Amino acid sequence: MLELLNGRPVSDEGRLDKEIRVYDLLDSLQIEYQRIDHEAAMNMAVCAEIDQTLQATICKNLFLCNRQETSFYLLMMPGDKKFMTKELSKQLGVSRLSFASAAYMEKYLDITPGSVSVMGLMNDTAKNVQLVIDEDILKGEYIGCHPCINTSSLRLKTADLTGKFLPAVEHEPVVVHLTGGECE
Repeated sequence: MLELLNGRPVSDEGRLDKEIRVYDLLDSLQIEYQRIDHEAAMNMAVCAEIDQTLQATICKNLFLCNRQETSFYLLMMPGDKKFMTKELSKQLGVSRLSFASAAYMEKYLDITPGSVSVMGLMNDTAKNVQLVIDEDILKGEYIGCHPCINTSSLRLKTADLTGKFLPAVEHEPVVVHLTGGECE
């Protein structure tokens, strides 16, 4: 059984620096959050028990780029919604979106595959990545995300994400309406 804990870990021992930096930033912004420590969550299926404990909107986070690999996007969308490349490309006015390489993910967000999170934007000081949020993500009171590592998950208020965190890391999101192919 997973346990929902308030705030940062008691000890930094065994934790990566990038995870500790997330806690430091959230604390400095006075953002309240809860945390669950767990085995590595490499895909949405593994997240089921985590979802139950967090009781938050769990995001599918996709790191994308254009064909030329000159524009990068972090897409936050509901975990149960199907990703349709064509649908997002049309709304962004970008042709040929695809998944960006792990090398770019590490370079711009200091995140590895399986750990993609909006928290990684704190590492994108040069503003190379455009945040894109499906409007359904913004409807929930709480949002779930990783602290730049997939062995912990956080729950924080959606209002704190949009009103405190994103302004602090200077990333203005583009809000899109994704149907997952349900209608055209």
